[in-house]
Amino acid sequence: MRIWGRLRHRLSDVPPIAVDASLAIAMIVATIWLGGDYRAPGFRTFDGQAWVLTCLVNLPLSLRRRAPVPVLLASCAAVVWYFGEGYVPAFNLFGPLLALYTVAAMRPARTATSAAALTVAVVFYSGLTAEVYTVGTAMAQALVATAVAWLFGTGARRLADRNDRLLELAEQLRQEREERARSAVVAEQVRIARELHDVVAHHMSVISVQAGLARYVLATDPATSGNALDTIVDTSHEALEEMRRLLTVLRVADADRQTDGRGYDPAPGLGRLDELVDRVRSAGVPVEVVVTGTACPLPPGADLCAYRVVQESLTNVLKHARNASVVVELDYRTAGLLTIRIVDDGPGAAPGPVTGHGLIGMHERARLYGGSVHTGPGSEGGFSVTLALPTGASAGDDSEAMADGSGGGFTPAPTRPAD
Repeated sequence: MRIWGRLRHRLSDVPPIAVDASLAIAMIVATIWLGGDYRAPGFRTFDGQAWVLTCLVNLPLSLRRRAPVPVLLASCAAVVWYFGEGYVPAFNLFGPLLALYTVAAMRPARTATSAAALTVAVVFYSGLTAEVYTVGTAMAQALVATAVAWLFGTGARRLADRNDRLLELAEQLRQEREERARSAVVAEQVRIARELHDVVAHHMSVISVQAGLARYVLATDPATSGNALDTIVDTSHEALEEMRRLLTVLRVADADRQTDGRGYDPAPGLGRLDELVDRVRSAGVPVEVVVTGTACPLPPGADLCAYRVVQESLTNVLKHARNASVVVELDYRTAGLLTIRIVDDGPGAAPGPVTGHGLIGMHERARLYGGSVHTGPGSEGGFSVTLALPTGASAGDDSEAMADGSGGGFTPAPTRPAD
């Protein structure tokens, strides 16, 4: 088996016409050699004319894959001529049979059937010229020999058609795989864009507030101004680190390139909520965190979602209700569900529809992880954001979740403009 496999591998590199020409020459040499050694009474000796006719029967086979039907016609015509000259009919029959096999393997069934009928007539004529068979025996011999060649050729054609179909299916699968990969890249880029928006919006809001404070008290209260500048430095550093971590995801083409060895912190979650709250407090907004029930760990995607919703809500307070105080409540009392409420006592919602992307991004994030967000005026004034998030939710496919609208829905209430 190994030898046969190696032989097939080597023959696959040889041009088909070279293989067919070698086969035709081998058949000519074998026929001439057998014809010179075999003497049959009542038939002509295998002379020079027989050599020429043998070449006419078999040489066209070198082009059998390029023009199978003309090759069959030429081979059958030459072999009928050969039989008509009175030579031994047992020779030169393999040429037409091989040509019939090629037609059946490479042409439609109707053409192959016509070629088989022609070959039956040629082989039957060979049996009649031998004068040793009855008509029935000659016909049976012609039918059997032709049927074998035709069946093998038809099987080869069906196998080739099946292989072509498999190649088409493989190509379709490859294209679908590439399309899914492109869709995944687009979805990831959308997710990263949302992450960048949240990072930039929050940190720049804190920096803007602290910069304004530092400028206001620069001459009168250097200590407060220095604290504000320290907060700006820390906030900008954290923003750059988060942006750098997110942008590394986009470096797909450079994934195999060696890095400088610097690691990046994992995506933020509720475990870093204290840092977020401290940063907002340093900007002058009182924030109180209340946890009810027993805290439980969240999947990474849901944990990031919860963090970003709180971050966006506090950022909106910094922008639109800077003098308000905020209460962040994390409620774990319902099994399998985390409810987060961010309520401020600011001036409340401005009339009109949503004009920015922040609150819209909250809804999209919650829906992606099977949760929901409700926003609107608080029961005692101010503004309220409520996130209901399953604690066992896992990240689904962004594109599928957005396309079919699965997950928790929302009904936006009047909301303040948000970036």
